[in-house]
Amino acid sequence: MDGILALNPWWIGVLLNTVLGAIALLTQQKLLTLAGLFHAWLLGVLIWGTLGWQGYLIVMVYFLVGSAVTHIGMAEKEAAGIAEKRSGARGPENVWGSAFTGTVCALLILLFPQWRELFGVGFVASFSTKLSDTCASEVGKAYGQRTFLITTLKPVPRGTEGAVSLEGTLAGIVGATVMAVLGWSVGLMGAIAIPICLFAAFLANLVESVVGATLQDRHPWLSNEVANIINTTVGALVAMGLWQVALSLN
Repeated sequence: MDGILALNPWWIGVLLNTVLGAIALLTQQKLLTLAGLFHAWLLGVLIWGTLGWQGYLIVMVYFLVGSAVTHIGMAEKEAAGIAEKRSGARGPENVWGSAFTGTVCALLILLFPQWRELFGVGFVASFSTKLSDTCASEVGKAYGQRTFLITTLKPVPRGTEGAVSLEGTLAGIVGATVMAVLGWSVGLMGAIAIPICLFAAFLANLVESVVGATLQDRHPWLSNEVANIINTTVGALVAMGLWQVALSLN
């Protein structure tokens, strides 16, 4: 059994996430719903099994920082009716809305190891994009002094779909930088991919803001979670495309 555990990352993923899940249940944590906890367990096993501790660290940092940012100014946001539902506790839809694209990239690395660098950039870019989006949205809702609709640049109330603010934009840049630098530091991508991820995150968040401003109210199926998948997918695809261009120029 010890030999299997030493060699098989899937067993390590199962044991680690089961222990963490048990601790979460015993401490009655408020960051995940019960269903969200199960789906986070599944996500953790998949990421550890495919990318080891490096990929797992990316997901954990996103989850912890994203959860902390979500709770900034929670009382004021709840009073204004613009807070995340369940006081920020994440359910299955939140888990996969944030991590679906990154999980696909991780599985593609498993299936096509010869393209590890390419999909590694996509993996990091997806979480760089998502943390940027979370920081921009939550800081903007809590501290945005002047909020504008992305399509018209007209002032709108904080929390409006498709709204942007200076404070939120700066927070988004910080969030994207944290994830991109972390992705480089653990060896999932080269240093040249750091500015690529920042640009991809910025562009993807603009796309999501436009989608939120123009389409989200018209289509009930276009939930925030679906918008998050679109957002992270755009970020990953843009980053992978720019990575390929950068390689061709070297």
